[in-house]
Amino acid sequence: MSAHSCVGRCRFKIPESVLVVIHTPALEVLLIRRADVRQGEFWQSVTGSKDDPGEALTQTAVREVGEETGIDARAPGCLLRDWGIRNRYEIYPRWRHRYAPGVTHNLEHVFGLCLPARAPVRLNPREHDAFEWLPWRAAADRCFSPTNAEACLLLPRFAGAPA
Repeated sequence: MSAHSCVGRCRFKIPESVLVVIHTPALEVLLIRRADVRQGEFWQSVTGSKDDPGEALTQTAVREVGEETGIDARAPGCLLRDWGIRNRYEIYPRWRHRYAPGVTHNLEHVFGLCLPARAPVRLNPREHDAFEWLPWRAAADRCFSPTNAEACLLLPRFAGAPA
């Protein structure tokens, strides 16, 4: 969980984050299931907030991919690309306590990470408790977040593959 300092000893998340769609050349998408949600199945791609307001978005993406999946986004054969998509959305009420008082919206930057093939996944059990590799359309159907589902549906365009 990424956070930044505030007055006193509290720490709040920065309301600027990345969404990283990890995929193979065959358009198989890695989804991970949130461990902190007991109602329903909250499947998603890698997400995470900046650690510091000055942290570069690419650095945030590389860090979050490593923390959440154990995958090194800088490994040979991997291609991390900023898709240039920005989503501003209302933070779900169940997670607003993680942000400074009065913060209700987040700015999300969408990235794609193409791996040469499926990679071993090492989850952080405090954040995620399962993973699956799915075809891109099935991944879109599985995502609980509308922006994540949309990113999966856009994958063929950004990966240069026919839909």
